Amino acid sequence: MKKRKSLDESSDSTDTSNVQPSNTENKIVPWIVFLFSIGIVLISFVSVMFPSLILVSDTVKIPGIEPVTPDPFETGVWSGGVIAAGFITLGLAFLYFRQKLPGFLVSIFTRLFFFEVSKKTAFIVMAVLLAIYLSASSVELSSQEIFEDYSGVKNRLENWSVDTITSFEPHVNYFLLKSSIVLFGNDRVIPLLASAALLVVTYFLTKTITQKRFAGIVAVVILMQSNVFLVYDTTVSYTNFWILFYLLSLYLVYRFWPLSPVSYLLSIPSKALTAAFLPMSIYFILRSSISRRQKMITVGITAGIILAGGLASLGGVSATQGTEEEFDAKEFWMGFTSFSYQVRFDGLVVLFMVPLMVGLFLVSKRGVKHGESIMVLISGMLLIAPILTGFTNQTNQPYRFVPLVVFFAIGVGVLLSRRQA
Repeated sequence: MKKRKSLDESSDSTDTSNVQPSNTENKIVPWIVFLFSIGIVLISFVSVMFPSLILVSDTVKIPGIEPVTPDPFETGVWSGGVIAAGFITLGLAFLYFRQKLPGFLVSIFTRLFFFEVSKKTAFIVMAVLLAIYLSASSVELSSQEIFEDYSGVKNRLENWSVDTITSFEPHVNYFLLKSSIVLFGNDRVIPLLASAALLVVTYFLTKTITQKRFAGIVAVVILMQSNVFLVYDTTVSYTNFWILFYLLSLYLVYRFWPLSPVSYLLSIPSKALTAAFLPMSIYFILRSSISRRQKMITVGITAGIILAGGLASLGGVSATQGTEEEFDAKEFWMGFTSFSYQVRFDGLVVLFMVPLMVGLFLVSKRGVKHGESIMVLISGMLLIAPILTGFTNQTNQPYRFVPLVVFFAIGVGVLLSRRQA
């Protein structure tokens, strides 16, 4: 008991409520969240292991070539790595918690879990990381946008002004892109700055919910190396404004909760898809360490604004914009395949997603509240893809998986939470 007390006393006093008390509810909730989340993840990984299994009924037809039906059990290029990474990481975790690991490995894990850096060191490291990122990405500012949607966005910006806001469109995007043109003479500067801000918010949110600056740095490094993030960080067609505002809304739950709904509201006219994040936001708020009164007010205002805004925007959405008359089961299941090919260049995410979910479950069982929240955010992002294809006429584009990579990075940081042991 003395050893446990000394560890607690040595932790920062900013927010020691990261760990929840042990009771019956807190034993059941992690299991419910884990079973739901791991179920969504495993279904998404079916196409990673067997790319044609879900699409087995589809015959590939190419003019001049005999139709071919793919082998449903042909393994994907990542299948071996996923199995190996799963066995190794989960095996090490099992041996660690069973106290069967060799002493030197236990020492390494212990140092990693309890390692922390000073505020000064964290500031210097973050400054260096941001400098590296900005210098490397700034070369893209002079390059031509390659995405087909760019011409449409460019034409819209030429005629856009505040006075033209008469229907539901991504007007926050247009405002920021127009500002980039006016201030810098380049429409890609503010998108780049927004992506840099996304790195900063990722650091502070991870640091806040884990109470470790080191965990925040780890999350930033993981996000910086992501292929999906780097492909879309300076694009005008698919900006990161929506993700930035949404992530900021989660951070503001802790730092200044009355502004959390405002930030969330700004994310919707940046990308209407964030309205579907409402259940995930509510869960995050309810599992946060603010007072019950603040939770209820924040949830009420957030839900009220989003629902009211959604109803108000219905009149401004055309009949063909993201709608479909009836549910298509085939398209729904096809939506689960999008993860396997849209994130195929993000090896870290593909290899360690399943071990991460198990790790988040373990730390949530040991009292880390937001182990559950990150599981909900990750599985929610994976579930949105089939919902879009099953219930609307929209397709799943790679840029929509940037939030998934962000939550993955934060999840790795959560594994390093200060008081998880």
